[in-house]
Amino acid sequence: MTGSTRRLSEVARHLVIPEGIVTSNFPRVYRRLQDVGVSFDRWQEGFGQIALGCNAAGKYAASVGGVVASIPRQVGKTYTVGNLIIGMCLEFPGLRVIWTSHHNRTTTNTFRSMQSMVRKKKIWPYVAAIRTANGEQEIVFTNGSIIMFGAREQGFGRGMEAIDVEVFDEAQILGVKALEDMVPATNAAKNPHGGLLFFIGTPPRPTDDGESFTKKRKKALAGLTDGQVYVEISADPDTDPDDQSKFGTFNPSYPHRTPLESMLRMRENIPDDEAWRREAMGIWPDDDDQGPPTWQLVTELQWHGLVDFPELTGTIGAGIARVGSRWVIAGAQRTVDDRIHVEVGYMRTATNPEIVDLIGRIDDVLEPCAIATDSRSPAAVLEPMMKTAGIELIKSTTNQAALMSQGFVDDAEDGLISHTGQRELGYALEHAAKRSLPRGDWVVDAGGDPEVAPMLAVIIARWALITFESRVAGASAAPTFERTNHAGGPVDSFDPLTAAF
Repeated sequence: MTGSTRRLSEVARHLVIPEGIVTSNFPRVYRRLQDVGVSFDRWQEGFGQIALGCNAAGKYAASVGGVVASIPRQVGKTYTVGNLIIGMCLEFPGLRVIWTSHHNRTTTNTFRSMQSMVRKKKIWPYVAAIRTANGEQEIVFTNGSIIMFGAREQGFGRGMEAIDVEVFDEAQILGVKALEDMVPATNAAKNPHGGLLFFIGTPPRPTDDGESFTKKRKKALAGLTDGQVYVEISADPDTDPDDQSKFGTFNPSYPHRTPLESMLRMRENIPDDEAWRREAMGIWPDDDDQGPPTWQLVTELQWHGLVDFPELTGTIGAGIARVGSRWVIAGAQRTVDDRIHVEVGYMRTATNPEIVDLIGRIDDVLEPCAIATDSRSPAAVLEPMMKTAGIELIKSTTNQAALMSQGFVDDAEDGLISHTGQRELGYALEHAAKRSLPRGDWVVDAGGDPEVAPMLAVIIARWALITFESRVAGASAAPTFERTNHAGGPVDSFDPLTAAF
């Protein structure tokens, strides 16, 4: 069986497909590509099928976690994803795409490759302009679609709005700050299927800022992804780097698209075995060598021992946290045997007004309820809007943040916390770190990782509960001035509090 006929599942060492795919936009996009003379190998068709897979609501199944692909050099990343994007631009008028690499040189090379793709005889009539002046690198289509190119190292992508698709090339050099700057651009995507993010790269070098890419891989392999595609094409770690008979195991384009001479030339120019294993073979370092230590707050055994579904009573504490563009809301409530039960369920990107509307509905339905956040958190920006809506937001100080962090850990170690075993919360606790303060105490540090936000939210929810439960007992947590009426339906659309609170 040749590389051109192998399915994606036969090519990929790891393949994680999000749940809920009932259809895909790929067939219609691929018809567009075939009409203009573009063809894919079978594994590339499979990649497009899951990347553009949609759920029952017609939204991209990977809209939350994105399409993450770890693919070696010379396999055809730019050809595959580039033509997929071109096909989407042809199929969906007005589609807005940004393609960003870390280095300006890579961006320029990709832009040149994409120019060659759209200059083909059958595609060119659909191209309105190729712009290269004044630092702009854009391909504009006659139907209003556009692909904009730029380098992250030069700040490209910050402040953009209403972007439908973002491609993060060189994802192995993708810092958390760049993600925070760029991901919100898709919040107002106009495409009816939602925004879509692509993360494509190779295993990071030890000197690369590869934390984001590494964590996405680790979550996918641990089965903790939420709405994410993960594709990894790589050799068996025990493969001899110079065994030509194994080239096809990590490069499905070999030898029908990438001949032996090209592989040997690449090997000649990447003589270091570790670099070759990483760049050409797609082999990741051992998991034991990846990232900072885990389970720094509570041991894994302790945490799993706290799983329970208890009877609950009394006041509810609601904690709001935000890391990057990710919002999390958690709840805490006393159990009948006087422990504190915590849960997380709202965890997604949203606009500030959407969050305030949701909090208003929670406050209307779940009374008595105390709603809190950390004064240092980006979530504190909600305070003026919440005040206008008649909702009180309680904010912790830095000293209180240290006390509530230690208090949560103490309660967990003493068996005074319970939870339902939510994967998102377990992952957040596993990867949360301690940040020391000048006087020797500490606070929980997310390290810029949005996936750690649930830990911050439950700590705040617990603090809100124990600090204000006597104050709000039998009464609303809201101030005495007139409240507005919060539209939007019942709170049963809010996951964490319908299950247990």
